[in-house]
Amino acid sequence: MRIVSLLPSATEIVCELGLGEKLVGVTHECDYPPFVTDLPKVTRTLIPHDASSGEIDALVRERLKTQRALYTLDLSTLERLGPELIVTQALCDVCAVAEAEVTAAACSLPGRPMVVNLEPMRLEEVFDCLRLVGAAAGRQDHAEVVIANLRGRVQTVEARTSQITLRPRVVLLEWIDPPFCSGHWSPELVRIAGGTEMVGQEGKASRTTTWQEILNADPEVLVIACCGFTTERTLADIPILTGYPGFADLACVRNHQLYVIDGKAYFSRPGPRLVDSLEILAHILHPDFHALPTHLQPAYRLTADTLLLGEVLGT
Repeated sequence: MRIVSLLPSATEIVCELGLGEKLVGVTHECDYPPFVTDLPKVTRTLIPHDASSGEIDALVRERLKTQRALYTLDLSTLERLGPELIVTQALCDVCAVAEAEVTAAACSLPGRPMVVNLEPMRLEEVFDCLRLVGAAAGRQDHAEVVIANLRGRVQTVEARTSQITLRPRVVLLEWIDPPFCSGHWSPELVRIAGGTEMVGQEGKASRTTTWQEILNADPEVLVIACCGFTTERTLADIPILTGYPGFADLACVRNHQLYVIDGKAYFSRPGPRLVDSLEILAHILHPDFHALPTHLQPAYRLTADTLLLGEVLGT
């Protein structure tokens, strides 16, 4: 079976199911597992590579008004690859190729490839997506093994969290300029990890939030996982965050509980690495209960002696 993936999380799902050798095309954003970067790219973006966070947000909002996506298909490459299965999504209106464009393309291709549309809102629905792709590719049994393994890791975190009585107030930000609270599966991950998400809601979309709402929540732990941004790219926006009024008065700042996580790899991609995201988050919130698995890197912690925060904290 020749498979084309139209979003990074789908690529990770396909590979987790042992179907990596069946992948013939991926998006310009697919980068994990590393070998997929050598595959033909079937999408391109309308976002300038040097756009600031504020400019990206403005571009996203403008596209939302016209119901047009920020990514578009390379139809000639797609036709040349001749996929039998296309894995796509309709969860986000702008962060992948528009559903209507995918459907039209599939109808125009020889053989009319099967299109599998993934729309998870919660962690269990992500597992359902693995099952759906497995069924479409004839790997149902393998999918169940993968799901059982992932669910077992989640249950291990849940068991440890059950011993915890003090749950810190948490805000998980998906964007800094402007602030976006987390949504979909992320507040659920906060709960399982042993925290209380103060702004985002489980199973609801992430949304723009006012800075005042974050001040009112006064998080004891602030986790920043900007959607599609690496840790390094997110750190470039920290001065914007520290410039918001009242930032230095937050409990998380006073207690030095601010963390940056690679939002390109974790939290924003509803695939197998959401379980990695959970384990990283659990270690942040309760390191004495949740040891960090050896295959994961710890979150980047912003401390008082970090130059990015020095002026705000008066150090």
